[in-house]
Amino acid sequence: MTPVILHIGVLALQGAFFEHIKLLRQAVSQLRPVSEESWNIVILEVRTANDLQCCEALIIPGGESTTVSLVAERSNLLEPLRHFVKVLRKPTWGTCAGLILLAESANRVKKGGQELIGGLDVRVNRNYFGRQTESFEADLNLTFLAEEASSDHEPFRGIFIRAPIVEKILPPASGEQKEEAVRDETVIAPAKDIIHGQGSWPVEVMATLPGRSKRLTEKLETAGLDEETGDIIAVRQRNVFGTSFHPELTSDVRIHIWWLREVLNTYLQRMSSDNPKEC
Repeated sequence: MTPVILHIGVLALQGAFFEHIKLLRQAVSQLRPVSEESWNIVILEVRTANDLQCCEALIIPGGESTTVSLVAERSNLLEPLRHFVKVLRKPTWGTCAGLILLAESANRVKKGGQELIGGLDVRVNRNYFGRQTESFEADLNLTFLAEEASSDHEPFRGIFIRAPIVEKILPPASGEQKEEAVRDETVIAPAKDIIHGQGSWPVEVMATLPGRSKRLTEKLETAGLDEETGDIIAVRQRNVFGTSFHPELTSDVRIHIWWLREVLNTYLQRMSSDNPKEC
């Protein structure tokens, strides 16, 4: 049987892209079959629009979200990224800075200071947990990893470095989140026309950080958050997945395996109607 070739990209403009590539390769070697097909998964470093065209899925790594958006814009990659995520609706995962870029709204940003890709109907609070010196680790109960969990159900060790949080789930919108645009120090992603007749999909909360925000009363009051919403650290909306922590900086490959399985299942659903670009 001829193997199905699947190209998965990692945006390699800045940040921890090498660490993601390393864990992706480990995940490929440990991935259990999802179908009868034989798979040849190729990991690509994405720096140009041509690189992106080859990909059926993409990871946007942690780093400096402002720098990544600036380099993407100067490389004529920003609009292709929006098309990839919001029009073609291909699987995309953003970690930390990647989550910020994939949000439809981000606060604590000066107008014109940063461009967003969008794709997740959420508002993120950038650097919510503070400066680099206030970085921390925490054990996370990620219920979506049930199939990847070991027999003793080990928690996932999350690494938070100048991490954002999802401070509000926004109503699904086919255009811009215009109500967000009037907020102070808030930027929104531009609208893109949706194809494939997909309609609106709600945001799913995939993980929270219990108790952390309760100890940050002053920050909660300043940000206008309640205790529950201030804890959201992972979300998914249709094809887009975002985490505020850095799985790529650990040796734990479970999230990468889970995401790869999601990518393969999505690709199988699209194979009958789409013709992926040959690379």
